[in-house]
Amino acid sequence: MKHTDIKCLLTSDEFLGKEVTLCGWVRTSRESKTMAFAELNDGTSLKHIQIVIDRENTEYPATALRLGTALKVVGQVVEARQGGVEINAKSIEILGECPPEYPLQKKRHTLEYLRTMPHLRVRTNTFNAVFRVRSVMAGAIHNYFQSRNYTYVNPPLITGSDCEGAGEMFRVTTQPFAHEYKNEEEYYANDFFGKKAGLSVSAQLEGEVAAMAFGKIYTFGPSFRAENSNTPRHVAEFWHVEPEVAFADLSDIIEIAEDMIKSIIGEVMEKCPEELKFFEQHFEKGLIDKLNSIVSEDFEVLDYTKAIEILKESGKEFVYPVEWGCDLQTEHERYITEEVFKKPVFVTNYPMDIKSFYMKQNPDGKTVAATDLLVPGVGEIIGCSEREADLEKLLDAMKKRGMNEEDYADYLDLRRFGSVPHSGFGLGFERIIMYVTGISNIRDVILYPRTVGSIR
Repeated sequence: MKHTDIKCLLTSDEFLGKEVTLCGWVRTSRESKTMAFAELNDGTSLKHIQIVIDRENTEYPATALRLGTALKVVGQVVEARQGGVEINAKSIEILGECPPEYPLQKKRHTLEYLRTMPHLRVRTNTFNAVFRVRSVMAGAIHNYFQSRNYTYVNPPLITGSDCEGAGEMFRVTTQPFAHEYKNEEEYYANDFFGKKAGLSVSAQLEGEVAAMAFGKIYTFGPSFRAENSNTPRHVAEFWHVEPEVAFADLSDIIEIAEDMIKSIIGEVMEKCPEELKFFEQHFEKGLIDKLNSIVSEDFEVLDYTKAIEILKESGKEFVYPVEWGCDLQTEHERYITEEVFKKPVFVTNYPMDIKSFYMKQNPDGKTVAATDLLVPGVGEIIGCSEREADLEKLLDAMKKRGMNEEDYADYLDLRRFGSVPHSGFGLGFERIIMYVTGISNIRDVILYPRTVGSIR
């Protein structure tokens, strides 16, 4: 049915004095003896539009103003007393009834409660704002790379290799549970692909393949990790932004990552001012000032060894002890970003033993040309490295980890045929949304969160 988006009515003067048709769901309503009022939202705007009903001259169904009811309203656009516009209703039609037991009533519900109803929580103001920011940010990411001569590629989600080598893959199989197979190899030999397959933990390996042909590429899609981590920062299925750039060393890719973060945050600030005001009011005081500083100030670059020194000299008692060679935990990351530098920090040159096999080995023989971007309030949002382009060094790293070379034959060929210095990073899409909105739990920035012991 033809109708006008509520966002258009709220942001353009062209409709003033005209008759329009609009559709939406009742968010609030009240009735007096002669007048009735309802606020409608159709999902195109965080703000609702008020419908004014003259009860003596306008008939409407008795259940039309219940919360959650879907309506079609025809009326005239007029100036509202408090500014903006409202609709003087001429006719009201119910498109979808909503019973009194509708779970989203006027009181403010906790995010924990709303997680029990992911199919309905998107109708609240909070999730209206979250998913609009998510949509704009996705578009900003594509805009950033497309405007800089990157090729967008679509890697497979089903793969035969574990990119991270951590064994946290979900297995993909058509085989029912059975006891007749003598071993795992025989079991998979009879499976759909004839070998073990899983859901991709990262598109990096395929991204490197594409970068060796197109120079600059990016992928943007889901990744899956069977990591038994029940924390506010982890889900089993998340969205991943992964550029891969040929002829780029670590300093180049750090520059690209910082520029991208500033660009996409700037675009969200331009296109979602009302949403960010909402998040500042309800979730993180000072959010807009924080984002302004991100866009305008340089990020810090800190060597891992120096980071360890800072942590050891802090005088703080961390849950996880700090020694050179340890992987930084969230408490360490947040101390560095929130208490020391008070801004995003690239920590560089991590110990080789705690990073992935594909990272370029530094001349010291102990560290790799890798960096993580840490941000206040969240911790790590980007994992980044220059890739090892030397075939012999790559093979040696794989042998030390007990990896099967046959599973990575295509990847190794890239080092045999025209290998070049190249770098890339992975941005956790949900984590950057958390940072921009002030939402503290990753489960609240994704439509249907997949976590340990929970799927719906």
